[in-house]
Amino acid sequence: MTTAKTFYVTTPIYYVNDAPHLGHAYTTIAGDVLTRWHRQRGESVWFLTGTDEHGQKVMRTAETNGVTPQEWVDRVVDESWRPLWVSLNIANDDFIRTTEERHKARVQKFLQGLKDAGHFYEGTYEGPYCIGCEEFKLPSDLVGENQLCPVHSRPVEIVSETNWFFRLSAFAEPLLEHYRQHPSACEPLSARNEVVSFLEGGVSDLSISRSSFDWGIPVPWDPEQVFYVWFDALLNYATAVGLGDARNSVGGEKFATTWPADVHLVGKDILRQHAVIWPAMLMAAGLPLPLKVFAHGWLLVGGEKMSKSKLTGIPPIDITSHFGVDAFRYYFMRAIPFGSDGSFSWEDMSARYTSELANDFGNLASRLAAMVEKYCDGVLPAPASEPVLEAALIKAAAIADQCMLALDFQGGIVAIMDFCKQVNGYVTEQAPWVLAKDPARLNDLHRVLYATSESLRALAVLLHPVMPATTVLLWESLGADSSIGDISAQKLGSVYVWGQLPQGSIVTKSAVLFPRLEEKPE
Repeated sequence: MTTAKTFYVTTPIYYVNDAPHLGHAYTTIAGDVLTRWHRQRGESVWFLTGTDEHGQKVMRTAETNGVTPQEWVDRVVDESWRPLWVSLNIANDDFIRTTEERHKARVQKFLQGLKDAGHFYEGTYEGPYCIGCEEFKLPSDLVGENQLCPVHSRPVEIVSETNWFFRLSAFAEPLLEHYRQHPSACEPLSARNEVVSFLEGGVSDLSISRSSFDWGIPVPWDPEQVFYVWFDALLNYATAVGLGDARNSVGGEKFATTWPADVHLVGKDILRQHAVIWPAMLMAAGLPLPLKVFAHGWLLVGGEKMSKSKLTGIPPIDITSHFGVDAFRYYFMRAIPFGSDGSFSWEDMSARYTSELANDFGNLASRLAAMVEKYCDGVLPAPASEPVLEAALIKAAAIADQCMLALDFQGGIVAIMDFCKQVNGYVTEQAPWVLAKDPARLNDLHRVLYATSESLRALAVLLHPVMPATTVLLWESLGADSSIGDISAQKLGSVYVWGQLPQGSIVTKSAVLFPRLEEKPE
């Protein structure tokens, strides 16, 4: 019997020289929404995130703080990174750290195999290196009279070392052919065009080791050197699921059902590493390439990419403490087209919170619960058909599914919220508070209340991957937890089937889903 492949999604593993900011949360929430959506489609899913803990920048940060590199990474991971993902309700299946033994051993085994196959050679590197990016730069990459790193706007260092090199140039044409045959392997289109242009311009061999410091994974055939941090870090996507383990072992079986990755989510500033270096390493090893590398845009503050070094890195708690976690998750998936740059605006988030979440969604749920309590003693009436809403729901669910699978989170959420607006319009038009005054129209009143409840049932399921905590509150308010079951077990493929809420479900008022905002904090 063949086991179905697991849908495998990864975020970048984040560099731990400092605490996480909004940009890190943005990528991870996108991965969480995507994997929650696939889970609710009934698929086997594996979601990986983690931390990149080697390299010169981490070593220098640790020295500045008067601790060893290991002490530094242990502290920042335990105090900053893991707690953030818990607070943002991130349902990752694994968290990989590059200082873990499972990673180090598999990296050494994999790269030794490439060395034995003749893909590495010894040579001398001399040229610009950005500590902030942990990246060797081409002279053409640098900007301005002072030849600054374009990402960090800081001077680079000139490095001269005898290192080991990867024959990256040998894979330029095979990679170009790969992207010709599989255009969806690098998205969006702007990202693929950038990668193709880079490959067509000629690719140099790449240094894979460093000899000027020792904070890294030792090169097994040359213990005086450690692996270049990117060659160590990129392998996390495969080491985390058992790369190189015996086929009949736990790791080997995991690798067989999980690899290749279905989606690598990355920021566009690390596109080349993931769409050039990483697939070339896999090609050299004869392994399948990731099915998709998706490079999203930057979150901008004052027109600049979020960055700790530029003092534009906003801690997520500054926003979640004011708006709440689910509104945070909703806003960044709703307001910014995934794949494009987008500016965070406190004013825009406040406006969307009030208009879309508090008024359109939260108020609909509150009104429904109050009316069922007032007119039906809190007991849901019998299922009733409402063809216009049923058709609208079928359309919304189909569009949302298509968009979410294509990583168009904005399009998916817009389709769902458009349905929410239609339900609000339906309630206003039907005016159940007027129907309740006429005993002869009791059946019409019950039809409207049931249709509204059933619409909210579908909205709760459709929005659950985006706002998992809030939708649980709504689900419980509808009595669906008792009458239908856990919301996370509801299948998106049948969410549009009308009449799932049974007669007699107990509808209760919940806490306000989206409370009125206080004044903006200073």
